[in-house]
Amino acid sequence: MDTLEARWNRLSPHAAFHGPDDEERRPIALLFHGCGGVQPHLADYAARATAAGWRSVIVDSYAPRGWSRAYGLSLVCTGARFWGFERAGDVLATIYGVGQRDDVDASRIVLAGWSHGGWAIMDLMTMALESPAEARIGGAGPGLLDGVGGLFLNYPYVGFGTRAAKRDWRHRPKVLGVAARRDHLGAPKLHEAAYARARASGCAVETVVVEGTHAFDQPQEGLLAVSPMRRDEGLFRENVERFGGFLGAV
Repeated sequence: MDTLEARWNRLSPHAAFHGPDDEERRPIALLFHGCGGVQPHLADYAARATAAGWRSVIVDSYAPRGWSRAYGLSLVCTGARFWGFERAGDVLATIYGVGQRDDVDASRIVLAGWSHGGWAIMDLMTMALESPAEARIGGAGPGLLDGVGGLFLNYPYVGFGTRAAKRDWRHRPKVLGVAARRDHLGAPKLHEAAYARARASGCAVETVVVEGTHAFDQPQEGLLAVSPMRRDEGLFRENVERFGGFLGAV
């Protein structure tokens, strides 16, 4: 089983940092991709964070494991490998890793997740972090999340195998959840069930339902032409601005 340091040592060569070109100690947003791997749209969200005066890091969970996009689509997207609670260890390791940087204010962190990334973050919120078995990583305790002030969750996967609607949330950041009306992986009512559990646990939660599909902000490619997912440029740009506004509110 990895420790926080060992996991971060694996992740960090594949973590893309963005932010103002200075050494000022700034808040940071941690961006976790969906099951298809890192896609170009995440750079737009990172650029918006920079414009807001934040640092950000796009965390690739696949490259350190030697996994390709095709591997992710065929095995992770289908639920055969790498469930949310397992990927929660990547989230914890990244929080640990950015906390070692002199140019990061680790008391002001936002976790942002897309689909599978949102699943990992939401599962993490239900963990007491009293045992390494919870997120399959050693050295993490509940205090590691003290600096997490917000979650920006984009069409997170909330279906079979997820924990957010079934367990109390142990951590209580401010939450903005973006759901898609035509999400084939989970109707807005499933998202609301998860957020209801968060509210009952003491989180301040705002939800937005957009008139789009799952992955409405991801690049349109050949694969999407035969799927229910459709890129919507207007919703994408609107969501990038929503992200910037959320950072300002946090």
